[in-house]
Amino acid sequence: MIENGYVKEINVKYSEMDFDKSLKPYSLLNYFQDAASENAEEWGFGYSYITPKNLMWFLIKYRIEFEEYPVGLYNLRLKTAPRGYNKLFAYRDFELYSGDKLLARAASTWSLVDFTNMSITPVDKAVNNPYMVRFQSKEDDLSYEKIPAIENISVEKEFEVRYNDLDVNRHANNGNYIVWAFEPLDYDFKVNHKPKTIDMVFKKEAKFGEKLVTQIQFTDDLTTVHHLKNSETGEDLCLLKCSWK
Repeated sequence: MIENGYVKEINVKYSEMDFDKSLKPYSLLNYFQDAASENAEEWGFGYSYITPKNLMWFLIKYRIEFEEYPVGLYNLRLKTAPRGYNKLFAYRDFELYSGDKLLARAASTWSLVDFTNMSITPVDKAVNNPYMVRFQSKEDDLSYEKIPAIENISVEKEFEVRYNDLDVNRHANNGNYIVWAFEPLDYDFKVNHKPKTIDMVFKKEAKFGEKLVTQIQFTDDLTTVHHLKNSETGEDLCLLKCSWK
């Protein structure tokens, strides 16, 4: 659990909810990203620090576990803290609360990318900061699950990256990936089920105008595997596995 970290109070807007007042997964990922960015900026290794070095943080993985999916909640509290780094990756945890009640925990993995040659930069060579220490595992750390290959496509749908999907790095904001991943699911399924766990692996950026396709396989009644691909090249852009309740 996070003992010391950055705390963000969130007033949930109607535009961030579904019709049944459940929090949109897209909104949740945006909360995570905003809190991480604000924390990194405040603690001295954020956007204004690394951009002059021609570097940018890139999200690699999420593992999210829900104790209770947020439904009908207008005031949330998000805690986040960096967990340190190994040679090539940095780690960050999140906890989402309603009052004192824990709703969700998340683990994430990030890399620093040099825009000059799009190569990964060792964290310790780019960031000298007392808040960015060597990663040490804890007993209650979340474990990433492997996302399997899709053997039989249950449903698929195509998309195109819009201008509005782009972020400060000029590629699609990571929150869009979960929109594209879940969109092909049947309306009634989404109405009657909420995520219990989510694993996401971001493989490659999606750029303006690119055509994408999401392929989904149900591995059982309450588990889905999602592969988001570039329609033209077939390259994997994002892999996702979700268990539902």
